[in-house]
Amino acid sequence: MATILKGAPVVAAMNEANAARCAALAAKGITPTLAVVRVGEREDDLSYERGVMTRCGKVGVAVRQFLLPADATQDALLEVIEKINADKSIHGCLLFRPLPRQFDDRTIRAALAPEKDIDGITDGSLAGVFTNTALGYPPCTAQACLEILKYYTIPLSGKRAVVVGRSLVVGKPAAMMLDRENATVTICNSRTQNLPALCKEADVVVVAMGKRGFIGADCLREGQTVVDVGIHVGDDGKLCGDVRFAEAEPVVEAITPVPGGVGTVTTSVLVGHVVEAAEKTLL
Repeated sequence: MATILKGAPVVAAMNEANAARCAALAAKGITPTLAVVRVGEREDDLSYERGVMTRCGKVGVAVRQFLLPADATQDALLEVIEKINADKSIHGCLLFRPLPRQFDDRTIRAALAPEKDIDGITDGSLAGVFTNTALGYPPCTAQACLEILKYYTIPLSGKRAVVVGRSLVVGKPAAMMLDRENATVTICNSRTQNLPALCKEADVVVVAMGKRGFIGADCLREGQTVVDVGIHVGDDGKLCGDVRFAEAEPVVEAITPVPGGVGTVTTSVLVGHVVEAAEKTLL
């Protein structure tokens, strides 16, 4: 039976740390402030927004909402981003994507200042991840994987890690962050030959394919730690991940659940980025 790497204890520890950091900033007259930019009213955006606002409120981060209708023009959104970039009282910006079709995503992302990009969507932030510099912030879901591994003291230095998935949202940045911890990292994708054999060589397997049940027991062995980033609705209506949990849990040493794993930690990572951005104003 595997150890279940639940996100809730990680979140509790991060909330405590973020609250203490916010209190220290408040003593110096600074309130960490997040700008939430939303175009339209997609239900998944609204749900995540509610979660972000609740988490921010618990630790002392202020939230300012910038809401645009679904038919807003690109110029209107660029104007909002320009205001956020120029406002020194705003330390970070969460821009909900995907945007409606009338927007050019690359243009919008490029307009946001990397130092306020607390969700890792700009090229500047990604450059910071790949060059291990403090420009911008890593994508929150990718960092959430590392936060879980660190909280549960999963050894990474000198270990073999396989990341299944190569997106810029999770796969590639997670691989770079694992490399930073001195793991030896292999990035796999849907066309990788002998995927089960490669996965079995790893001590840590991070699965971020975005395909329901993509990884099963044939790709896993005893002694491994598995981080499942995926979240889907199964045929039974229940949430499930990229890993077939019922097959994996009896085999591996440790595994994150879905739900209740990586996704629960992501919001706390975002809040931590806002706090860090506010702290940088003191430097």
